[in-house]
Amino acid sequence: MLSRRMLTTVGGAAAALGLVLASAGGSSAVEIAAYRTAPTATTGVARYPIAPGYRVNVRSGSGTKYGIVRTLPLGASVPIYCQTPGETITGPYGTTNLWDNIASDEFVSDAYVHTGSDGYVAPRCG
Repeated sequence: MLSRRMLTTVGGAAAALGLVLASAGGSSAVEIAAYRTAPTATTGVARYPIAPGYRVNVRSGSGTKYGIVRTLPLGASVPIYCQTPGETITGPYGTTNLWDNIASDEFVSDAYVHTGSDGYVAPRCG
């Protein structure tokens, strides 16, 4: 099971907020940033990898009560346009109620997305 660590730059300390996020060998901010791709010129939005070995259901809202729109293939990465609280989900990156908006009316649980953070990495959805 993968986990991650919320990194802070203040004194190089690491803090956990709700999720246990650490890797076996520890992670530096540079290592975490390597997982995320740079924002593209057309969208200005960074892409984040889905947990290795998982095909993640994309839903029409922020919970499992919403319909499945599609399923992401193995090795997928996704843009995160905004994030919103919703149903609490446990996945390979811990337990969270954050849901990532990856396209119009398409959401995945942040518990399956390697963002390198326990908190918001994108604006809150409006």
